[in-house]
Parts: sequence; C-alpha cells; structure tokens
Amino acid sequence: MIMIDEIQEDAAQRMDKSLNALKQAFARLRANRAHTSLLDHITVSYYGNNVPLNQVANVSVEDARTLTVTPWERQMVPVIEKAIMTSELGLNPVTAGTVIRVPLPVLTEERRREMVRLVRQEAEAARVAMRNIRRDSNHTIKELIKEKEISEDDQRRAEEAIQKITDNHITQVDELLAVKEQDLMEV
Repeated sequence: MIMIDEIQEDAAQRMDKSLNALKQAFARLRANRAHTSLLDHITVSYYGNNVPLNQVANVSVEDARTLTVTPWERQMVPVIEKAIMTSELGLNPVTAGTVIRVPLPVLTEERRREMVRLVRQEAEAARVAMRNIRRDSNHTIKELIKEKEISEDDQRRAEEAIQKITDNHITQVDELLAVKEQDLMEV
C-alpha cells in the first residue's frame, strides 16, 4: 500500500505544479489593471546573462493603467525599454530620465475575446497535463499488478483515488478559468 500512496502523492504534487503553472500563465495575461507580475517573464541582457527584469529594476504600479520600472543601473534603461517593447505584450514604454513608464492601453472588445480564447487554451493545456499525469499514475499501478505486488482490488481503489484527485484539480482549473474570463470581459 505504501507504493500506491506514493503514486497518489506524486500525482497530486505533479497536478499541483500544473495548477501553479496555469496560475502564472493567467497572471501574465492582463486585464484592465496594471500589476507587476505582467512584466515577470521579461528577461534582459545584464553583463552577458539573461536575467529576469525584476532582478535589475524595481517594478511598481503607478496607477491603474501605468507601471513604472526603475532600473538600478542607469545604463540598463535602454536595454529594459527594448525588452519591454519586443515582448509579446504589445506595450510601448516611455522613458523619463531613469524611470521607464509603461502605460497599458485600454483593451478593445476584440482583444478581450482573443485573450479569453488564449485563457481557454491555457486551461485546456492544464487539463490535458493533468489527464496525462493520471494516465502515467494508472500505468504505474498496472505495472504493479503485472508484477503481482498489489491485488486487483487495490488497483481499483488506487485508480478511483487518482480519478478523484484528477477531478478535484480539473475543477480548480475550471474555477480559475471562470474567474479569469470574468476578469477579462469586465469593462
């Protein structure tokens, strides 16, 4: 039974990681408000190494539609500005001395719908990942049956437990999706 518990625990942990990855993906997709996590995935070249933006500058929210980026070193201003411009976010930073202001444009209805479509794709990818984890766990359990290490009753119970874990995580994905869709469609 210890092996089965380990398999279930592993499946739950891997599904939690998928759920966290989905939350991070959702955080990158902005709604109408500025938030610092919007720029988290942007990397800049710093002395030959690509590092996250938040390791070379202070990112803060100036107002509901503006982020401010304050580099710790003056020579990083143009590098950071270029990194923000070339990101897939479609933002146009404005530099004022050593402070980079990043105004967020108002989302059009068309862009909102496109973002909802992207959010749904991310959620579906998370669901698929969780189903794959379930499949892997069930396969491992079937291997134990072949090696006669567990009984068929144990197999059935373990597969039911893994299915419950999967259902729970997929429900969480659906809840996150509903919240994010509502957030994106808010005017």
